[in-house]
Amino acid sequence: MSPVNPLTRRSLLSLTGLGAASLLASCTSSRPLPRFDAPILPAAPAGRTPELDAMYGEIYDGGYVIPAVPYWKIAPRFYRQQIVDPTGEAPGTVVVDTPNRFLYLVESGGTAMRYGVGIGRDGFAWSGAGVIQWRQKWPKWTPPDEMIARQPELEIYSVRNGGKPGGLDNPLGARALYIFQNGQDTLYRLHGSPEWNSIGKAVSSGCVRLMNQDIIDLYERVPTKARIVVRQ
Repeated sequence: MSPVNPLTRRSLLSLTGLGAASLLASCTSSRPLPRFDAPILPAAPAGRTPELDAMYGEIYDGGYVIPAVPYWKIAPRFYRQQIVDPTGEAPGTVVVDTPNRFLYLVESGGTAMRYGVGIGRDGFAWSGAGVIQWRQKWPKWTPPDEMIARQPELEIYSVRNGGKPGGLDNPLGARALYIFQNGQDTLYRLHGSPEWNSIGKAVSSGCVRLMNQDIIDLYERVPTKARIVVRQ
């Protein structure tokens, strides 16, 4: 039996030179390597800015999480903004411009903070001058008897039944400012609403509604016992 020849340096070099290509080929693939690209995110809606994202973003308030408002679906003229005062009223006065769906808080120095609002349907809208007599965070809602007469299902929220507690599903939203005239409650309110798509429209039963983020801002700015003027 012939002895097995030991592996010589020359044979090793020969193996390396001749077999390297096939050895390398056995460790690679002709298929392309998988790609690990970042996920494709949806484009931000047109007109969206970091400032407006912060203004109308999600808020934690009083134990409730107020959802962010998709403000880019609302006409930009209804965004909260400081402008040159068009009302001619004294600083600290709240002015509701019913036809144009704006609320102004007149400031010193000739400016005003303007908010978009929704207003009462024809036949329910109130106008005149009064005072914001009372302010409330996360208010209780008690529909007046006239409303209950039209919508008997609201009887469970009547004064007799204690009203509807404050909360995210309460029609008065995160804040309410109560309008009095000649010392009497007019039963009309400036209040918040989760129904952002009602801003700029006439849909509610007489009250002036703002986005919850805006009524919170107004609540912090408006003076105590501020004068209010609602113009038709």
